[in-house]
Amino acid sequence: MPRIKIIIGSILLALLVSTGCQIAACEYANYELRHDLKDMASLGASRIGLAEQQSDDPLRATVVRKAAGDEIVLDPEQITVTRAGAGETQTVPLEAKYGARIWLPGLRLVIHFTAASA
Repeated sequence: MPRIKIIIGSILLALLVSTGCQIAACEYANYELRHDLKDMASLGASRIGLAEQQSDDPLRATVVRKAAGDEIVLDPEQITVTRAGAGETQTVPLEAKYGARIWLPGLRLVIHFTAASA
């Protein structure tokens, strides 16, 4: 009987550790994406005189590419680009809403994240 308890306890501990590692990896990827969005929103090329302000579609494509580097799968429709102000004082807050899957034996959980530049 004690062996069964040890085996069941070990299995439960392994599931908890596995789930915790997956959640930690998702949280870290979300942190990295938030950091990338802040960088993209604050360092617009038109602010430093290098180029015209990008339209929304290239910004979305850049966010998708940055997210892929953090192993986050995004569609352009999941990214919100808002503009405030005009000219050199224009700000471009970015926001991405997505879900990350956590795999357990016989169960799939989806954790929803929102990464924003503001």
